[in-house]
Amino acid sequence: MQGYTVPLSPRGVANLAPTPPWHYAGTVVAVEFFADPAAAAATLPEGLVLDPDTPGHGVALFIDWQYSSTGKEYLDPARAQYHEFFVTLDARWNDTPVAWCPYIYVDNDAAMARGWVQGFPKKLGSVHQTRAYPIGEPATPAVAAGGQFGATASASGRRIAEARVTLQQPVADPRALALRPVVNLRHFPRLAKERQDQPAVHELVLAVLDDLAVAEAWAGTGELSFPDAPGEELADLNIQRTGAGYRFHLAYTVTDLKTLIDYTA
Repeated sequence: MQGYTVPLSPRGVANLAPTPPWHYAGTVVAVEFFADPAAAAATLPEGLVLDPDTPGHGVALFIDWQYSSTGKEYLDPARAQYHEFFVTLDARWNDTPVAWCPYIYVDNDAAMARGWVQGFPKKLGSVHQTRAYPIGEPATPAVAAGGQFGATASASGRRIAEARVTLQQPVADPRALALRPVVNLRHFPRLAKERQDQPAVHELVLAVLDDLAVAEAWAGTGELSFPDAPGEELADLNIQRTGAGYRFHLAYTVTDLKTLIDYTA
C-alpha cells in the first residue's frame, strides 16, 4: 500500500495529498480587524499569549488558490483550484511575534487533508471573492484607486464572514504583508474508549513557507463582519473595529514544519 495521506492504495495515486513539495499561488482579499482581546486570548493554545503590542489584532483572508505538487497539476483545474477563508490573530511564542490560526474553511477535500497535516483546523465551507479582469468595466473592478472587491464565506449554508475592500494605493513594500510566521495546532484524537482523552498527536507547530512571494499588492479601506451561525464560534471574536483592506497575489511552497511543543511527550 502506497501514498502519503489516506487512502493508501496499490499505486499510491488515490491519496488525497501526495508527499510534499506542495506549491501554492493565489489571489487574496484581506481585511485587518481588532477583536475583543479576551475573546482572542480564549482561542490560544498553551504556549501562546496575545501579542501585548497589538492585543486582539487579526486578519481575515479570502483566497482563490491554485495548487501544484511534483508535476503540472494546475492543468487539471477541477483538482488544482479551490477557495479558502481563514483568520489569524497576533500572538507571541516566547518573544517571537506569530500569527495564530484558530478558524479556517475550504471547499476542497485535498486542500483539507493538506491543511490537517500542517495543523490548520480546516472545515468545509463555501468561499467567494470578486474577480478582476484587465478588460474594462462594468463587469469587473479595476485594480486601481477606487476599485472595490467583495468576499464572503459560508458554512453549512450559513453566512459566517463578509468583507469589502476599496483600493487606495499600491503597497510600497509587499513583503510587509507576510512577516509573521503562522502557528497551528496539529491534533489527531484517539477513538479507543479508554484513551479518548489522550490524543495520538497534539503539538504546536510553526509553518515553514519556502519561496514566499507577494505581488501586485494594493491597500485601502476594509469592512468586515462575522455573522453569528449555529455550530460556529467565529462571531465570538466580537470585532471591535476594522483596519486596512488589501488585495494581492501570494505564492509559496510547503515542504516542512517546525514543532514548537509536543504536548504528548
